[in-house]
Amino acid sequence: MIKKTFHYFFLITLLFFCFTSVDAASPNPKKPVKPKNIIFLIGDGMGTAQIYAALTTRKDNLNIAKFRVVGFHKSYSANNYITDSAAGATAFSTGSKTNNGYLAMDTNRKILPTILELAEEKGLSTGLVTTCAITHATPAAFIAHESGRNKYDDIAKWFLKTDVDVFIGGGRKYFENREDKRNLSDSLRKNNYQVVYNQDELQAISNGKIAGLLYADHPPAMLAGRGRMLEKSSVKAISVLEKNKKGYFMMIESSQIDWVCHNNAEDTLISEMIDFDNVVGMVLEYAKKNGETLVVITGDHETGGYTLPGSDIKDGKLKGKFSTTNHTAVMIPVFAYGPGAEEFMGFMENTDIFFKFRKLLLGY
Repeated sequence: MIKKTFHYFFLITLLFFCFTSVDAASPNPKKPVKPKNIIFLIGDGMGTAQIYAALTTRKDNLNIAKFRVVGFHKSYSANNYITDSAAGATAFSTGSKTNNGYLAMDTNRKILPTILELAEEKGLSTGLVTTCAITHATPAAFIAHESGRNKYDDIAKWFLKTDVDVFIGGGRKYFENREDKRNLSDSLRKNNYQVVYNQDELQAISNGKIAGLLYADHPPAMLAGRGRMLEKSSVKAISVLEKNKKGYFMMIESSQIDWVCHNNAEDTLISEMIDFDNVVGMVLEYAKKNGETLVVITGDHETGGYTLPGSDIKDGKLKGKFSTTNHTAVMIPVFAYGPGAEEFMGFMENTDIFFKFRKLLLGY
């Protein structure tokens, strides 16, 4: 009897320690906190060297360096080891690799729903802000479904087929000075958009749908006088989008990092990077105060084959070097902050970003 009792006691004790050990080693069983909002920032053409160049000139003081969750994505497209912006942005917006030049379509030209369109279907607000024409490749991949990224007049018509709440950039001529003689700005007004043409008109709006066509084509470069257009426009867009209690998805693009790297222009590169980093700082502070916003930052690809063979971070002196005027295929860093940020650690495909967004924001 004593032996039997001891045997039972031993088994119970053993099971107790086994289960408590498993519990202690298991991940936290609580569901991860999910964001109400996502702000996705894209530095077009921005790789690690562009970031480190800006960090150098700022003497080791950059907002993007404050992020503690960091990963890398592989940027190749469906038909090329080196992606272009259309295929790169399509990977982000739809979760599918596609051919260079395609916008939110697969390699067979089948239309793919974008994260922006899926968010709209769930009743969330959506926004796009960019330092290029709003019809250009990166913003277009969140709105339009075309097999040619340069079909700007056709891309503009897609803004009448979605319920994007706020879009701000250049490209007015593709809405108002078109080959088919249509005035799409009049059509936007009929769809309850407030169409504005400059920053003063934009800042006067406090709610409602906004079509900010601030430039006839592309905004100027920073060194050519663009000023704080990206930051001011992003602040305004956030202030409008956050009024939706269900939440919002927003994409902010610094487009011209890519262009200056195509031109191998280092001084202009730094000015565009610092402008982008100022927006990053604004968004990061907003997310810290808001507590319900996931911020993710990346580039679609690297441009210029930029390297840093000799510089000095202590005095901010920069001696970079470009190896090409085209894109390259190096892996691109991904930075995240806020609810769900841990999803963006490690190596990933560029398409994974879409699926992480969809799971965190839309729940599937």
